[in-house]
Amino acid sequence: MRKRLSVLSIFALSIAIAGVALAQNAPAPSAGSSPIATADGETSGTQVQVKSLKRVGDTLMLQMTVVNNSDSAFKMYGELATAANSDADAVTLIDLANKKKYEVIRDADKNCLCSRNLGDVPPKGSLTIYAKFPAPPDSVQKIEVNAPHFMPMDDVPISQ
Repeated sequence: MRKRLSVLSIFALSIAIAGVALAQNAPAPSAGSSPIATADGETSGTQVQVKSLKRVGDTLMLQMTVVNNSDSAFKMYGELATAANSDADAVTLIDLANKKKYEVIRDADKNCLCSRNLGDVPPKGSLTIYAKFPAPPDSVQKIEVNAPHFMPMDDVPISQ
């Protein structure tokens, strides 16, 4: 019985590992998960999709997917991530009406409240990332999202 449980445990672990590998190399999101904004990248075949931009108390939570439909890996290091630490802290929000730029929030140790230690996006794959920002005034209902090396996304709606 113990040997059978061990074999079943190894089988279950193998399936779990395979599932994680498949999720990391998943193809671009389907039409069922429509983004609220998209921007093409400077690198042919790349796109960033804003999945949500939600007001949570005095912060905005941004969720984006980087889509790589090219035949080579898209290096996050130095693109959407700063060269220093491969975090998604290079993304900014711009409130054009109030002429204010919002950068990713940092904790007391200067770590961003964002996706960290990002790897490359594999060819024909995607990677979902997040970042938290200070919230603009309640009167601001739309904001510009800027991801380096991608076209700016104007008038992205802020949900409650």
